Amino acid sequence: MSSVIAAQGVVKRFADTTALAGVDLHVTRGEVFGLVGPNAAGKTTLIQILAALLDSSAGAVSVLGYDVVRQAPAIRQRIGYVSQEFTLYGTLSVDENLDFFADLYGVPLATRDARKHELLAWSRLEAFRARRAGRLSGGMQKKLHLCCTLIHEPEILFLDEPTTGVDPVSRRELWEILRDLVARGLTLLVATPYMDEAEQCDRVALMSRGRILRCGAPDALRDDVAAAVWELRGPALRRAHDLLRTAAPSLRCHRMGDRLHILAREEVDLEAELRNALPGGERGELTLRRVEPTMEDVFISIVADRTAARMPRPVPRPASGERRARPEGPAVRLDGLTRRFGDFVAVDHVSLTVERGEVFGFLGPNGSGKTTTMRMLCGLLAPSGGSGEVLGEDIVRRTRRIKSRIGYVSQRFSLYNDLTVAENLRFFGTGYGLARGQLAERTTWVLEMAGLRGEERRLARSLSGGVKQRLALGCAILHEPEILFLDEPTAGVDPMARRELWDLIGNLSASGTTVFVSTHYLDEAEYCQRLGLIYRGRLVAEGGPAALKEGMRVGVMLELTCPDPLRAVRLLRSRSAGRWASLFGRRVHVVVDDAIAGALAVREALAAEGLSAARVEPVPFSLEDLFVIFIDMEERGREEPGA
Repeated sequence: MSSVIAAQGVVKRFADTTALAGVDLHVTRGEVFGLVGPNAAGKTTLIQILAALLDSSAGAVSVLGYDVVRQAPAIRQRIGYVSQEFTLYGTLSVDENLDFFADLYGVPLATRDARKHELLAWSRLEAFRARRAGRLSGGMQKKLHLCCTLIHEPEILFLDEPTTGVDPVSRRELWEILRDLVARGLTLLVATPYMDEAEQCDRVALMSRGRILRCGAPDALRDDVAAAVWELRGPALRRAHDLLRTAAPSLRCHRMGDRLHILAREEVDLEAELRNALPGGERGELTLRRVEPTMEDVFISIVADRTAARMPRPVPRPASGERRARPEGPAVRLDGLTRRFGDFVAVDHVSLTVERGEVFGFLGPNGSGKTTTMRMLCGLLAPSGGSGEVLGEDIVRRTRRIKSRIGYVSQRFSLYNDLTVAENLRFFGTGYGLARGQLAERTTWVLEMAGLRGEERRLARSLSGGVKQRLALGCAILHEPEILFLDEPTAGVDPMARRELWDLIGNLSASGTTVFVSTHYLDEAEYCQRLGLIYRGRLVAEGGPAALKEGMRVGVMLELTCPDPLRAVRLLRSRSAGRWASLFGRRVHVVVDDAIAGALAVREALAAEGLSAARVEPVPFSLEDLFVIFIDMEERGREEPGA
């Protein structure tokens, strides 16, 4: 098939920085092509060049047969581009934004309403058509941005991390709609930090430092992993990870939620390594089995060695950061906390207690009230009712005292783009009242922690999204806050950088800092000591990860693989073969009442339509599965899925 995107020898330089160092790329019509790589690998730069928004320094690029330099206007009318940054009009409503983009692209009135209805139904924005875009949550704005880009049904869609900040329910629904669009002839090129999304692509390019290291179908890339992959499950996985990393440095270990993946050479006796590294009592509580590599394993195996020198590493805190004495009383106490915006109740009588030194995870879909709650706790928004205390201080009457004792990292980059890295750190350190010597000491630590050593003179605007987030976190902890509020701190951050950030969060907690964090990466929720699930402003579940999973569990989870997973999941839904079904990467997850009878029913339902499953077997429920099931139940107003 002919290429609709063709790039040869593409180079892009920004002053002394080489963002792309000779990229060759070909994408065929109707293909789903993924770009995966660490932050600052060059993914965004490549997409902007392909979308005729940025000129290359060298090389040749054509899109739909047009030269991207000489014929850029013709290209822009036939493609769609969703950037990491928002391009909406905050003063216009959801409906008005859609109409504006429909007018911009010349969408006929005869088809506009049907198209808007389809997009709003998918994005769950139908109920918010009259709300101004500026009043939507960050995730809801991202979904509206995507809807506006799809309104004219482009031939090629360029997506730069489109689901960053989008909850797991909407992420899965998004990929179903994208697959439908591809079936109609759309070509899709997407950069993503989610490895399950990379598995949905027909081909994936692994990028690092401006080069494509490897390119191929996900199955072919998995075959290239030059190691056996083992999965370790059980309690105290962080301790097991630390012990293995110390006792057996040749092993590559990375945590994936409630399990640890270990990459080892075929000849390594992993059970012997575990016996040597772990005490006898702890070994008995762990289960080990060999598994197929995931795309996350592929990423770690192929990309990690080439980027390790650039990744941030947790470093010891300065002497002033030694574990502080823990005062009496909880870090956060809420009693009936409520916030209304006109007739809309964003936070609905939330009562909650978070202990000092705890890592508390705040979960919920877009628009559920997470950010609004955190802004009230930080003294940035006044509650409409109820009461709240942070570090024993009233969140209404003592906001100034609270602000001096907390750190806050918002969803959006809130630093100064026109200042350098060093200037941002100096500005915030001075604002927190740090003396010159103390500021110098703390700045040195933050630069090491954030992997920004040597980047002090770079303007913040020139940093990638993930590096900006690390800088924002560094600015927030310069003054050693007693409690740290993190609103989706790892959104858009690659898997290795996410783990480094969570190592840091663990270290901060161990030294006495309370961490209150929201996240849409449900594997990260496993790192929290306690979780709270908020839905439509109400706190609907609370507890430790294991307890929350047990309390939300319904039936048995089956995982199956087949050649056409999207067709399979829709078939299982239509035939009610199981109580619930959804895509997870290229696999299908199905909830049944009984493992044996359910597996038979699934195979029979697929066989009746000419589909076969290569594998159907029970798997443990993940927090993401349970989150998606719960939200699906609530959205449909049913007591249980499939009822």
